Amino acid sequence: MKTNQLKLGVLLSYTSMALNMVVQLVYTPVMIRLLGQSEYGLYTLVGSVVSYLSLFSLGFTGAYLRFYSRFSQKGDRTGVARLNGMFLTLFLLMSAAALVCGIVLSQFTQELFGTNLTDAELSKAQVLMQILVVNVALTFPSSVFDSIVSAHEQFLFQRILQLAGVVFNPLICLPLLLMGHGSVAVVCVTTGITIAKLAANIWFCLFKIHAPFEFRHFNFGLLKEIGAFSFFLFLNMIIDQVNWSVDKFILGRVAGTIEVAIYGVATQFNLLFQNFSTAISSVFAPRVNRIVAGGTATCDQELSNLLVRVGRLQYMLSLYIFIGFVFCGQAFINWWAGPGYEQSYIVALWLMSPMVIVLPHNLGTEMRRAKNRHQLASLIMLVTTVVNLLISIPLAKAFGASGAAFGTWVGLVINTVVIDIYYVKLIGLDIGALYKNMWSITKVATIPIGVGLFGITFNNLQLCLAWALLFSVLYVVFIYKWAMNPAERQLIKRPFNKILRRNS
Repeated sequence: MKTNQLKLGVLLSYTSMALNMVVQLVYTPVMIRLLGQSEYGLYTLVGSVVSYLSLFSLGFTGAYLRFYSRFSQKGDRTGVARLNGMFLTLFLLMSAAALVCGIVLSQFTQELFGTNLTDAELSKAQVLMQILVVNVALTFPSSVFDSIVSAHEQFLFQRILQLAGVVFNPLICLPLLLMGHGSVAVVCVTTGITIAKLAANIWFCLFKIHAPFEFRHFNFGLLKEIGAFSFFLFLNMIIDQVNWSVDKFILGRVAGTIEVAIYGVATQFNLLFQNFSTAISSVFAPRVNRIVAGGTATCDQELSNLLVRVGRLQYMLSLYIFIGFVFCGQAFINWWAGPGYEQSYIVALWLMSPMVIVLPHNLGTEMRRAKNRHQLASLIMLVTTVVNLLISIPLAKAFGASGAAFGTWVGLVINTVVIDIYYVKLIGLDIGALYKNMWSITKVATIPIGVGLFGITFNNLQLCLAWALLFSVLYVVFIYKWAMNPAERQLIKRPFNKILRRNS
């Protein structure tokens, strides 16, 4: 049953990703045009600032799976109940703290966003902040129930809920935008969907998987242990916020909402790119924690084998998406976002290029957490993030969105090199085996990539898409025939074999 849930989880993750891509292709350009470049930039800027309130979780969200696995492995239902009660209590307190802090901050928009925004923009920013603060506060208790669903490996429900959010957001927002309502209506809809997801998660946890909760006997010793473990996850959260959100804040202060809008369009593509890859690794987190909790002598080898197996699939996919964007991205952005967003292509390339290498390592993050060896990695990433910040500020002033993105690129490259050394020396992962597999895939893909790169010369979107189709066919054929191993080919063939058997 768990195996089926895992397979369905991956399948539905990609269904959600594909649907989300369709939504982005159809809905986002309409929203950009209806809002206008300035308001879209303001909407993006406020969203990036409010996202910092998620830091109030102090990294505790990422700790749940590890401690749940400890009690679950022993069959300790009372321990699980107390763990659930502790997490829900803590996250309700965090939610209240984030709500109060956010409402207070919303009263100081001019001090927060600087002098590059007009009075009208500052007034609207205040309203947007207040609504989004409520939205972020609601995500705290929701994340507890979501973690419980993940721990039980109920990926089918989780992904269906995700799909529902992807579908209903544009279905509700688009009519409101067409009626003349602006970004305020968009964030109201987002908050309404968050409330619905929270209610669905609570119902599923209480009445379907019967998750136990006990609020008595608060275990302060366990809380101290969780806090020590989570502190470095908290550093990771700060690092992620700086790497992916601070550029927008910097641009808002030194360059204005237009540059934020350009950067925001680029991050849309980068986010889709990352989500397609992480959809595979995200469902393997419970398995990683079970392997580590088992404490067998072959634990490191099992983890390395899993990293290579998942990393190969992630690399095949991420390489395909990135190369396709390289030769088709400029023409597509010109058509999709319209005039004024040409620079978004360069920004997206700076953000996406290091992720081709980073994404196949994603499962390593769960492995170092499960082994409680994430502390030094967090400190390493903190140093590289400071480097990113120091580079990005002057570059953003001089070159706008492209300069800020280049600073992020430098930080990510340095971080990848150092963290790989860390994985080998301290976590015991065979990173060399992963790179050998990635190189063998790259060699096979050389001819399709060479053919596809000719598409860079095409400025016409129709020609680019036709060339993209040719590249896609070549890439799939070459990868399937010469890069995939028998087990990977079987993953592709199995659904078709089932269909053939049903029709025979």
